[in-house]
Amino acid sequence: MALPRGLAATIGTAARAARVRANLTQEDVAERVGLATEVYGRLERGGMLPSVPTLRKLCETLRIPSDVLLGLTPAQENFWAKEPPPRPVEEPGEIRRLVRTVKKLEPAEFRLLSLMATGLVRLRLMRRGRTSQEDEGASDDSL
Repeated sequence: MALPRGLAATIGTAARAARVRANLTQEDVAERVGLATEVYGRLERGGMLPSVPTLRKLCETLRIPSDVLLGLTPAQENFWAKEPPPRPVEEPGEIRRLVRTVKKLEPAEFRLLSLMATGLVRLRLMRRGRTSQEDEGASDDSL
């Protein structure tokens, strides 16, 4: 059965526009929807159609109505503002990527990374001329 390229392209274009507007990477959306990053990229390029459950997750993640994603109604300016209050401000992409990587670490590796990060914070504070006693609580709170 041939892929309906028009529909796949419509979904991909709308998904990409919504993703960019939400300041998310393809990897961010793929993780939230439960797809491999490569698969989500293919979807955005119009190379595949999502399953119905995936389509629903896309709509929820990208905060876009399904009729807009499917091209049944034109995207209205600021349609996403009519939804519930926005979620809290998300971390920058670099931090989200770092968190994804840290989640893959073994417990011992995670502890080592934590110790290194604490040491870097203390070093930065020492360079600024602050004593370690003043910053003990601050460096622990920042991690």
